Amino acid sequence: MKRKLAAMIVILMLMMQLAPSISHADELTGLTLENEVREMVAMGIIKGYTDGKIYPKADVSRGDFAAFLARTMKLSAEVPEFTDVNPSSAIAGEIGAIQKSGIMKGTLDGKFMPLKLMTREEMAVTAARAINYLGINVNANEIVLTDESLFASAEGVMAAKTVFAAGIMNGTKVDATRTVITFDPAGLSKRDQVAAVLSRFLAFRAKHEIPELEPEQPSKPEPPAPPVADPVKFQLAIVENKAMKLLDKKYDTYAAAVQALNASPIAEGIYKGKELLRIKSGMAFAKGPLGNNTIIYSSPSFGTQLTYIEAGREMGVLEYAENYVKVQVGDTVGYVKQNQIDFMPVSISQSKDYYIGNNSNELLHYTYNYLTHAYGAYSIGPVPSFMKIGTRYYSRDGVHYLDGAGKVAGTHYPYFQFQSIRSKTEYTAEEIDAFIIQILAEKENTGLSKYAAASVKSKLRGLGSYIKEMEAQHRVNGLFILSTAMHESDFGMSRNALEKNNLFGIRVFDSTPEAGERYATPQRSIEAFVLEYANKNYGIPGAAYANGAAPGNKTVGFNVRYASDPTWGAKISGHMWRTDKAMGGKDLYKYRLAMTNIKSSLNIRTAPVVSSDTLLFSFSERDLGRSGESGYPVAIVEQQKGADGYIWYKIFADSVIKDANGEHIEFGWVRGDFLTELNTR
Repeated sequence: MKRKLAAMIVILMLMMQLAPSISHADELTGLTLENEVREMVAMGIIKGYTDGKIYPKADVSRGDFAAFLARTMKLSAEVPEFTDVNPSSAIAGEIGAIQKSGIMKGTLDGKFMPLKLMTREEMAVTAARAINYLGINVNANEIVLTDESLFASAEGVMAAKTVFAAGIMNGTKVDATRTVITFDPAGLSKRDQVAAVLSRFLAFRAKHEIPELEPEQPSKPEPPAPPVADPVKFQLAIVENKAMKLLDKKYDTYAAAVQALNASPIAEGIYKGKELLRIKSGMAFAKGPLGNNTIIYSSPSFGTQLTYIEAGREMGVLEYAENYVKVQVGDTVGYVKQNQIDFMPVSISQSKDYYIGNNSNELLHYTYNYLTHAYGAYSIGPVPSFMKIGTRYYSRDGVHYLDGAGKVAGTHYPYFQFQSIRSKTEYTAEEIDAFIIQILAEKENTGLSKYAAASVKSKLRGLGSYIKEMEAQHRVNGLFILSTAMHESDFGMSRNALEKNNLFGIRVFDSTPEAGERYATPQRSIEAFVLEYANKNYGIPGAAYANGAAPGNKTVGFNVRYASDPTWGAKISGHMWRTDKAMGGKDLYKYRLAMTNIKSSLNIRTAPVVSSDTLLFSFSERDLGRSGESGYPVAIVEQQKGADGYIWYKIFADSVIKDANGEHIEFGWVRGDFLTELNTR
């Protein structure tokens, strides 16, 4: 009997200990919005108070709603800039995230008012901005508000209509047609009602979600062998079963063949011997084979090389001729030999390069190789403001974008792709080393064999101090050095990195990937890249391969002559952006970027004064590209009005000239009308 009594006492004690959990469940049981609240609690979006309770009927403050929405949208924590938000508070990072996204704003004097209760109008405005942030359009033209006069702003009126049409918020009264509603903009929402709004927001987003695209895999079957036409005459070809097939008739001249092609309703191209000379519609690409580059020349005589491009990559055709094709690569217009270019009729394949923004606000570039028949993909930076998430855009140079209808969509210069390498990164050696450890651990955790033991074997380990030393001594940005090394050495795990300490692909060519310079240490590889490349041939004005001191593209910067990959500069930009983002976002948008806008040589001066004593260096004469906008990229530090009445800009000097005391002259001055500021957002 005593044992039974003792057992009952233990059971009662256990029940008492479990009472808070039971009370917590009872707190939600029976609520009209019980399911929505439980869903948000289970997802960690709505959390309990210190006593463990949810208090579903409590009012919701601006701070609480910011935290709920940031968790719902999975925004990365940011340090808030509001004067009335304690950076150490539990929800500061979430308020900062919402602030950075632009979805919620503060007062003109820099306050957020986190304790102010959230009205229904404010919640509608915030939810509508979140919808806009996702790039989703909602048609709310038919919605009528009976209490429109009670709204505090026009944005609030439109927002209420939008969130109702989207099914995210309801009106307090709704007519049978669901077009006439009473919204009650000044009303306050309880935590259970907010849970319902967030649940509906998630459902709305899922309905409009753009699935993440995976790069296409190479086609298994080998492409059919191209036809071989008469070696001295011209023949038309049609597309049959996804392959080119010659027509019997032959033409003595190229002009006659072109005339016949234009007149034929079925012909798709012109052949001479093994060469496809032109097509009616489709894409042009570097012919190959893989490992061979196609050279772009300045004239049809093929005398001066402008740039080059790896096999299989796209080119834009501007003009066909019998012995050459006039093309666009990047923003560069040049000429290619007929035996170094090939074509893909649109009736055989519609695959081509494109850009797209995903739901994480990343600008992705999908590149197609016409020889391997495969897509590759990489991220460049934040999505430009003019792009809609999930919509494909097209660009020859990664700057000037067209939509799917061929109309101009906008111009965007990815920040790190055109930022001067003469600027300095904000990150310390210790921060760089910590990031390297972090990224190597992430690579190792992928389980890919090529990254096995990366945290131990990678040649990037411990290079933070040396990178910062080279930045200080030789004026080459440390984040640029690190990002180029990560890209060229596959995070210090490539064969050339592991066996030769070669982190930058130095003297590694497309035709001989196993080749490459050997260095005693990884530090010597960095030294070679900085001194022999960045500060000798590529980044110094007037040098052999100088097109501007920035990663760039096939017209501007290092990418013109450093790599055959036309997207090398954009990929370096992507590494810099992701690295900066992981380390705290200190470098992005730090400076205003601009481009020189004149074809003639341009003098950069030591002071905002034109005289023989102030000449620092000169940019060489320059072809501004097809757009007329591809000058030399610069980063602006400050501006002032000169004695001549012009606005002058202080910029990072591309040169590495030292003064009489042996100190680097870091900055130069240029008259404002010789620069055009770049849209980096």
